[in-house]
Amino acid sequence: MQCVLAERSEISLANRHASSYCKPMNPITLDDAQKLPLWRRPIALLFVMAIAMPIAFSTWSALLNNFVIEVADFDGSDIGWLHTVREIPGFFAVGVIAIIIFMREQVLGLVSLVMLGVATAITAWFPSMGGILTITMLSSIGFHYYETVNQSLQLQWIDKARAPQMLGWLLAAGSAATFVAYGAIVLTWQALDLSYNFVYLVSGGLTALIAVACLVMYPQFDAPHPQLKKMILRKRYWLYYALQFMSGARRQIFMVFAGFMMVERFGFEVHEITSLYLINLIVNIFVAPLMGKAVAHFGERRALMFEYAGLVMVFLAYGGIYWFGWGVFLAAALYVIDHMFFALALALKTYFQKIADPGDIAPTAAVAFTINHIAAVFLPAGLGYLWLISPSAVFIVAAGMALISLLLALLIPRHPASGNETRFGRYSRQPAE
Repeated sequence: MQCVLAERSEISLANRHASSYCKPMNPITLDDAQKLPLWRRPIALLFVMAIAMPIAFSTWSALLNNFVIEVADFDGSDIGWLHTVREIPGFFAVGVIAIIIFMREQVLGLVSLVMLGVATAITAWFPSMGGILTITMLSSIGFHYYETVNQSLQLQWIDKARAPQMLGWLLAAGSAATFVAYGAIVLTWQALDLSYNFVYLVSGGLTALIAVACLVMYPQFDAPHPQLKKMILRKRYWLYYALQFMSGARRQIFMVFAGFMMVERFGFEVHEITSLYLINLIVNIFVAPLMGKAVAHFGERRALMFEYAGLVMVFLAYGGIYWFGWGVFLAAALYVIDHMFFALALALKTYFQKIADPGDIAPTAAVAFTINHIAAVFLPAGLGYLWLISPSAVFIVAAGMALISLLLALLIPRHPASGNETRFGRYSRQPAE
């Protein structure tokens, strides 16, 4: 069925696109997209996706430790295996390269977001070990493929000069969405005696609905530089690869065991652990944009060095909770501080944006996500067994990884660029193939 549009000689390109929902549209360039209404531009879509994803994922994370302990009687080893399974799709994120041969990145990102939402919605329907692992695998495929594509689209659609600040605002938007989700849990969990099934259905369903709406309402955007649709590994990106590997290993230890510690050692209930997340989010809503400005002002090398040095101290302090019997207030404070440092990770994205050939962004985002998850596949399960022997040793391992990251960050040049990727000197540029 064809749309009947009112034709006027002065009608703008923006109004034509805004009025043509019922017929397929050809992709439009980023320059032409600036003539669209603000809410239909590429940056608006990035913000909508940044808000939609954490509604499902953050709710799943907030309830997870209590859900698996109360419903499935998980111990430290079980939670380690759960997160190992969750990270397997991240290890195979390189498969995105094959998919974008047949599907546009923008479509793949939104379809993955739908998958994350649907899988989250039905999480509580499978309360056994096998069921939880299976549904976690499905939601993880959606999450990791979305994150891979989302990172690629951010670096393609956002100008380099604005990238640090804009990435900070995108982080803040995601934190604000998570804050609303967590606030709803805190206010209603006990008051309305909510069930895990109800919360998962609402949060996952909302994410899926938003993603479907974005598929319908937004045109397809063409970045100015076509992306290579094959796997590439370039020698001059070696430092970025190394930093990604260490980032994935270090982050997994925090994601798996920091929250688990709050439930297992200090007996946090759902509304209490979610209250801690809320405090963290309030801080990040205001801090993330400032972190973006800090990266723009001080540069990627200084920002990452500050992050990694801070994380060394935080993980050592986590270990001290078990060594010296430090209390719950210190543990909660460290959890918030830890997340503040992680906000500086946007500097790793902008470092790559500066050194990359424009056509390398999509395939390298997929390769980097796989590298990021190499350690994540085996670390949670392995450290889960170490947790049963000595929880403090797990955090000492994390501190060591943060120290290695700090040493690697020292190799980032003050002004990274294509051909000036490390402080060792300039490599000969390799043309994009």
